[in-house]
Amino acid sequence: MKLIKSFSVDHTKIVPGIFHSREDRVGDGCVTTYDIRLKKPNREPVIDVAAMHSLEHIIATYLRNDPDWMDEIVYWGPMGCLTGFYLILKGDREPKAIYDLILGAFRSVESAQAVPGATAVNCGHYLMHNLNMAKWYAAEFVEYLEQHRNDPLIFEYPESQRLITDDGQAFYDS
Repeated sequence: MKLIKSFSVDHTKIVPGIFHSREDRVGDGCVTTYDIRLKKPNREPVIDVAAMHSLEHIIATYLRNDPDWMDEIVYWGPMGCLTGFYLILKGDREPKAIYDLILGAFRSVESAQAVPGATAVNCGHYLMHNLNMAKWYAAEFVEYLEQHRNDPLIFEYPESQRLITDDGQAFYDS
């Protein structure tokens, strides 16, 4: 089976940033999945689950209420590895084109007084939130993005290099 693009990224070299993960054709248009990576995989501790959940709620609410972007947002949600989020947008833009959107979304966490939708009626695990830790992770990512604004590494996936055999098969070592 062919590896999906997010598994062919070299996770030993990826840094926090905003990456183009995949593009899918939908009718006459497309949707693009972006990898919003907050942590270096396998080298930094993952994001606390309750804080991740709070970040998901706060940022999803921000994105879906941003008048310039609300009609472009398809999905915002956490990665299973707890090192970042996926953002799916209508259309196709380079990661640099959504830098200000992502920066604004994470900045918005600082002013949150409560986690939107953190009630038993609105959320499947409403007690699993940590607003203070969400603010800490968001501030850390904002500072990182601001410091690395002009660094191309935060916008380009490091691709895994695979040997191809004579008969065209990808070679994966153990």
